[in-house]
Amino acid sequence: MPLLETQKMTKDFYKLRAVSQLDFQVERGEIVAVIGPNGSGKSTFFNCVTHIYPATAGRVYYQERDITGLPTDKIIRLGVGRTFQLIQLFLEMTVFENMLLSVQEHRGTLLSRLFTKDDSGDVERAHEILEFLYISHLKDELASNLSYGQQKLLDFGMVLMPRPELVLLDEPTSGVEMEMRGRIMDYIRELNKQGQTFVVIEHNMDVVMNLCERIIVLDYGEKIAEGRPEEIQTNQRVIDAYFGVEE
Repeated sequence: MPLLETQKMTKDFYKLRAVSQLDFQVERGEIVAVIGPNGSGKSTFFNCVTHIYPATAGRVYYQERDITGLPTDKIIRLGVGRTFQLIQLFLEMTVFENMLLSVQEHRGTLLSRLFTKDDSGDVERAHEILEFLYISHLKDELASNLSYGQQKLLDFGMVLMPRPELVLLDEPTSGVEMEMRGRIMDYIRELNKQGQTFVVIEHNMDVVMNLCERIIVLDYGEKIAEGRPEEIQTNQRVIDAYFGVEE
């Protein structure tokens, strides 16, 4: 069975259909890309999977469990992590504080956290991830003082803290230089070898073609193509969606 599956997922905003009848599957251990022109429904799809937006119709399954309509925090606790197009940081807190805060909702209720102060495992995990991302030397810096690329890495590190089995990345290399793009791709590959599954929204086609094993293409909320990079690269419908059909 797939790790994540959507069946006929649909999302309407009043009379605008952002996602239409989307059937999607990702197997354990895959790195899958979701691509498409601006406004094609990619981020809306992520938002419906994690119930930030309730889907208008359709079902979502994670590890064979129907999670349709489940609150976002419960979906995250089941092992789904995600990033957003806009970096989500606590800018006036240190790098290390951001890392620790990102896992607090996985530590029970507010009341139980007040009476349970043992966060040694989280501290060790935060050190481990910062070392992995080569930003441990910045642990005492305010997040606001980091470069954009460093903030991207911190954002990525925070989503890794609770050890999600499935990670949804929304434009992880957007706005960063070539060297940083390469580093982020290497991190994803290494984590994938360790057992994590990734679904990646990405506009950079070099990243998509070199990182992902399978690609799903959306246009106006509909899935118009699915396949391996070499198949998508020559798919005329995909080419038309990105560059328009010549008259």
